[in-house]
This record gives sequence, structure tokens and C-alpha cells, in this order.
Amino acid sequence: MAQRKVALALAGLYVLIWQVWAMLEVSMEDRIEVFMGDVAEIPCIYNISGSASSPTIQWFVQLASNKNMRIYYKDDSGAIEDLGTGFSGRINVSHSQEGMMGNSVLTINAVRVTDAQDFICQVKMDGGSGERHTQLKVFNTPSLPSIEKETYASVTEPLSKIASCEVSSGYPAPKIIWYKDRAPLYPSNDVKVENRVTMNSNGLFSVYSDLYLTVVKEYQDAYFYCEVTYFVPGAEKMVESNRINITIHYPSSVVTVFLESPDRLVKEGDNVEIRCQGDGNPQPIKTFMHNNEQIDSDAGRLVLSNVTRLNSGVYECSGLDATTYDFIIGNMTLMVHYLDTIVITPENPDSLDQGQDLSLNCNALSSLATHTVWYKDTVLLDEGHVLTLRNASFATAGTYVCEVMTPELPELKRRNTVHVSVRGKPMITEGVTVIPLDTDEAINVSCRATGHPTPNIHWSLSDEQAQLGRWDTRTENSVLSIISISTTSDITASCRAANDLGTVETSHHIHAIQMNQTATTPPPPTTIPTATTRTTTSNTTGTMVAGTANPKKIKKGGNGFIIAIIIIFILLLAILGSVLYFMYKKGKLPCGRSGKQDLTKEKASSDDIVVQMKGSKSEEAVLLQRANGNKTTSSDQ
Repeated sequence: MAQRKVALALAGLYVLIWQVWAMLEVSMEDRIEVFMGDVAEIPCIYNISGSASSPTIQWFVQLASNKNMRIYYKDDSGAIEDLGTGFSGRINVSHSQEGMMGNSVLTINAVRVTDAQDFICQVKMDGGSGERHTQLKVFNTPSLPSIEKETYASVTEPLSKIASCEVSSGYPAPKIIWYKDRAPLYPSNDVKVENRVTMNSNGLFSVYSDLYLTVVKEYQDAYFYCEVTYFVPGAEKMVESNRINITIHYPSSVVTVFLESPDRLVKEGDNVEIRCQGDGNPQPIKTFMHNNEQIDSDAGRLVLSNVTRLNSGVYECSGLDATTYDFIIGNMTLMVHYLDTIVITPENPDSLDQGQDLSLNCNALSSLATHTVWYKDTVLLDEGHVLTLRNASFATAGTYVCEVMTPELPELKRRNTVHVSVRGKPMITEGVTVIPLDTDEAINVSCRATGHPTPNIHWSLSDEQAQLGRWDTRTENSVLSIISISTTSDITASCRAANDLGTVETSHHIHAIQMNQTATTPPPPTTIPTATTRTTTSNTTGTMVAGTANPKKIKKGGNGFIIAIIIIFILLLAILGSVLYFMYKKGKLPCGRSGKQDLTKEKASSDDIVVQMKGSKSEEAVLLQRANGNKTTSSDQ
């Protein structure tokens, strides 16, 4: 019986306890995630159906030792924020209740990484209690990763350090993964990754990662980078570092010698640059040799200035590898092309006779095939080494140019000249020709002749006193002669051209009427005797030198000179008239015809002046007589 009562009592207590627990329900989120420095809000929801009393609410933090540390307490009498918990002054707890549903929210300001713990909400009411917990997760975005590469990595060393990657101020600690050409690198016999994680004083993490590889030559073209993964509220993110190329050291197996410049065939006079390059890294120590003699060079660069054919030959470059200390040798053959001075044969050909043939040979020694052309007066005559001149004439004479060039190297070109003369008797190409002037006192007469040797022209006039001046213009095979003659009477002019091979002559009779018709102004009433002019002729080619002015300029100068003479004689006439009139008045001059005859017969002294005046108004004559032995002009003349 007693046992039955005890059993009923226990059954009633169990029912009572189950009813109390059934009246209080507490719920919380499993985890809440926030950034460091942000505000975290942790809600605690409870159901107090069936009770009208106020609950007692407490907030705890679960420590690493699994012990709970209270940070907040509230009951009917008031609320208490526990001190010395690390949350003092940073937390706020708010409460609300609608009907049987209550809510307590723990707010943490300026969240720290040390706040990443479990927070427990405990609710007590009517002798019963309930509690739940929420895990607070704190995150901080790390800095961008920085990568630094090593100076070089050698293929001769196992697991050379390639680069280092660093990321800082992350929470929780970020992870670093290495990549080569977008393929991840995982630890193996040829790959080694060393990571180090450190915690800063502010609780944030810095991660360092070093990459070691057994490198090969092909890695010099690869790029490497590190990837950092980290967590943020609700997600996982990734950021990549900059790409880097690493310098790989590997020994040279071949040395290549090549012509850097010029970028064409080399000719004498060029500046040449030869390069020597190994296929390893770094470049081997290089030395140049030519004809078994060492040549100074600059880091595998050999410069030859103003090269000649003597610079042709084999250039050898030997390289000493700094890694293996092996010698590697390479070479190239340099050909310096040349074109010697042109030789023309015959070099000084004898003068040809008209109608003869002549062959000119033009040759030049060259290292390349040549092409030859002939010119005369810039006109292309023929192509080929031999130029044949047939049936020579005066037109054949002159300077011939031979030009030799190499089609493969147009810059290689030379020229030479040869002079050809053609002998022949003189030929008068332009007979005696009258050249009218602007005066009726004189004309110019020309004559042109050709021949080789250049002929000399001799003039013959029917009145030798009529020649006033002469001008000759000579070229290699021709001469032009111009004389100036007076026009007082008919004249026969003969032009004779002569050289060592013969003589030719032509003449022309020039009438005084014909000469007067060439003048542009009528003759003056007074005839002035003209003294003979001494003429000197120069044989200089193309130049006219004479004792008087250029014949083409006489047209203006002749008129001025004659007018000046006329004015002088008019003045003399006036003076003489005055003297005669004065003598007549004094009685010293006899009158009548007999007196006049006596005067003319008397011999004059050296300073006497004899004047003859005729009664005709259309004729006046003035004669100046000097005491130099000249004949005295009589009145009958």
C-alpha cells in the first residue's frame, strides 16, 4: 500500500514538472556573422504562456574553459550589467513582450575579434528555466596580397625559392594557394610551399607563404601568382596577386655569331657590327678571334669601322659559361665586297682620223658580278665592257664615261672617263658672214671653222687698214673668229682656216652700199678717219679677248665714240677759224689763191696745224699733222 502511494506521488510530481516546462520555451539563432567594428544583435525569444509573472533573464558568454561568464542580469527589481567582463560599456539589452511572447535582444557595439564566442540566453519563470545559445562569428577583410620574386632561379639547384606572398589583417586567417599559368601548385617532389601565420596585437592574422620549385628552362616564359581566399559574412571570397615572371638561369649549349648591321651585303668603307649570343642565361663571357688574333669587343658586340677586303674571313666567338664553366664556340664568315678602280684601255687613245674605228674596253676587278654602261654627255650609249666607235667624225670626239656597278649591291659603283679626239682637215662651217651694227661706221664679219687640231683662222682684207678689231672663240674642234671693219668703201674679206692637215679658204665681197644698208641711222655729214687698232687674240677655249670691246657691245659704244670725235673736231674747227680770222685782221695771213697755195706748200713744224677748207658746202676735211715723219697732205688730195 505504501509503495502504491509513493508511486502515485512520483507520477503526480512528474506530471507537474512536465506542465511547468511545457509553459516556457526559449529559441535563438545558431550563428550570427558580422564584420569587425560593426554592431551585432543577438535576439532571444521566449514563450511564457500559462503564467502571468515576469521572467528573470540572464546573458552569459561561454569561455574557452567551457565555463559560463555572466555579462547581464534582469529581474523584477531591475537590470545589472556585470563589470570586468570585457563587454562593459559596449552592450545593450532590450526587452519586449506581446501577450505570452517575449523577446530579449543583446546588442554588442564595436565588435571585436575577441567577441567571437557563444552567447547564452537564460530565462527563468515560476521555478522553471530555459536557455539557448548563439555563436557569434566575426570577420575582417584582409589586405590585398603582395608578391615578391627572387632575383633568379637556377636549373642546377633543386627546389629554388621562386617568390613570396604576403597578406595581412585578416580574420579568420586567410589561405594562400600558388598558381603557375592558372594551374594550382600542390606540394610534391618539385613543389614546396611554406606557410606562416602570425597574430597581430589587434587579434588579426597575417599569412606568409614561400614557393619553392625545381625549375626548368621553359619556366622563363611562365607566369606565377598567389591566390588568397577568405571569409566574409555569408560568403567566401578570393583575390589574386599580380603576375610575375621569374628569371631562370641555365647554361648555354650553343653560341651564335651573326651580322647585326648593315642589313645588306657588306662593301668596303662600311661600318660593320657583329654580334655573339649564347642560348643560355646569363650570357657567357665572350671573346672574338680573327686570323688567330683576339679582337677587342664589348659584351659580345664587335664593331669594325671602315672595313676593307682585308677584314673578310672567319670570325670566331668563344663563350665561357658562368654556371658550368664550359667553353662554347661559334663562328661566321664575313665577306667584304669590293670594286676596284675602273681601267679603260686604251687609256689615252691617239687621235683618230676621220672614218677610223676605235674600241674602248672598260674593266674593274670586283667580288661580285658587274654591269657596265657607257655615257657621253649624260646620254646612254651602250651596255657592256666594250664600246666600239665606228666611222669617226668630229661629232665622235669628246669625253666618254664608263660606269660599273654590281646589281647585287647597287651601292657599289665606280666611274672613269676617257677622252677621244678625231683628226681632220679644216672645214669652214660658216663662211664670211656680215653682222650689222647700230652704226654706219663699222660692221662685224664672222667666220667659223672646224677641224682637229683646232684650226687657226687668218683674215685677209682688200683694205688691211679697214680692220678695227678681232675676237676668237676656240673649242676643242672648232673656232669662231669675228673682226670689226670700217665701212668707208667696198671690201673683200677672205677667211682662211689652217691646221697641220690642210688649209681651206673662203671669201666674200662686201659693197659699201650693202654695208650702209645694214646701218640703222644715216651717215653723218663729216667723214672721220679712224686709226688702225692693234688686236691681240687669245686661244683660250670659249673666251673672246681683244683690244676693243666685245663686238656685240659695239652697237652702243660705237655711236658714243664717233659723236665725241665729231664734237672735238667741231671745236677744233671753231678754234682754227678764230685764229685765222685774228691773223687775217693783223695782216699776217695773205689773201687770194696764190697765198693759199704758198701756205700748203710750206713745210709745217712739229706743232703746226694745216687746215684745208673748200668752197663746197657739202664737203669739209680736217687733217691733223704731227712731226713724227708722216706725209703732209696736199690740197690736191
